[in-house]
Amino acid sequence: MMMQRGAVGSVVLTAVALTATVGVAVAAPAPGKAAGSVSRGKVTDNLYMSLGAFEDATSGEDPKVKAMIDRADIGGVQVVVPWKALEEKKGEYKWSRLDNALKYLQERHKKLFVQVQDRFFDVAMKDAKVPQYVKEEGGLAPTVDENPDNPTTHGAMVAQWNTEVRADFQAMLKAMAEKFDGKLAGVNLPETAVEVDTKQDQTKYTSKSYIDAEIDNMRYGKKVFTKTQFIQYINFLPDDDDHKRMKEMFDLARDQKIGIGGPDTLPDRKYQMENSYKFLHAYKDALPLVAMAVQEPDIKAKDPKTGKPFTRERFTDFAHDYLGARQMFWTTEADWLQKPPA
Repeated sequence: MMMQRGAVGSVVLTAVALTATVGVAVAAPAPGKAAGSVSRGKVTDNLYMSLGAFEDATSGEDPKVKAMIDRADIGGVQVVVPWKALEEKKGEYKWSRLDNALKYLQERHKKLFVQVQDRFFDVAMKDAKVPQYVKEEGGLAPTVDENPDNPTTHGAMVAQWNTEVRADFQAMLKAMAEKFDGKLAGVNLPETAVEVDTKQDQTKYTSKSYIDAEIDNMRYGKKVFTKTQFIQYINFLPDDDDHKRMKEMFDLARDQKIGIGGPDTLPDRKYQMENSYKFLHAYKDALPLVAMAVQEPDIKAKDPKTGKPFTRERFTDFAHDYLGARQMFWTTEADWLQKPPA
């Protein structure tokens, strides 16, 4: 099973994934359980970048991206914020960087979405951007990406299946909600695709305990963010060939009005269509929000229908019409952003 890789701290997260698929039938959600009526208006386009890249743009160090933020056709920015940027010492939270980002965007009548990052791809364990106390307490697990299209890489993720570690993470989410609930447009947790290096792991990881922890964080995030839309990215799950656990997550999202999104928009890609895309399609009218990203690898991928790179229209039409997306987060490398607004 090959999982997704990415790179927090850069402008984009790399994304290629594959998992075995022994499909379960995905029934359309029962109308009586739908999370309210869902508006199917047009997609709002937003930029997607790391917090550091955002700060480089707004400081003037990257004037090209700064100009993108000010475009009339850009509704806001999704920034990827590593846990360490919000908390270095246990229980001591730092909000100044988010305060600054929010102020900058509000002055321009733009929205801010925040992706709280707890997993890091293609990085040494010691360099993972989590609080030092988490590392010292053994709260990191090694990951591996054996994608056949790229060299094998290694990374790290927070051991959310450790109840003490998860409690610390949730305490940070609670403090963040107390500060920003109702001010941010959305807060999301990152993709579910993960492959822990079990040969090196010392955190007692199991796929079941991992998925249980993801579900618990979904519930908790929705509990503390009552005004800001809480969103969980879902793409692939380990050892979930029958997709029962993924269905469980989508049922929870429907019933608790949790938004769902994904780190990649890859129209008609087989391995995506057989996993989270089929659930997004089935549940799109029952979810309060679907938000999809278009990252740098996505814009370089070939459209199976044409053999050429996907066009902006193809991305947007698929995300809106098939997946039900109403928010899209675009890498600043997208070709249409290199041109003046139409």
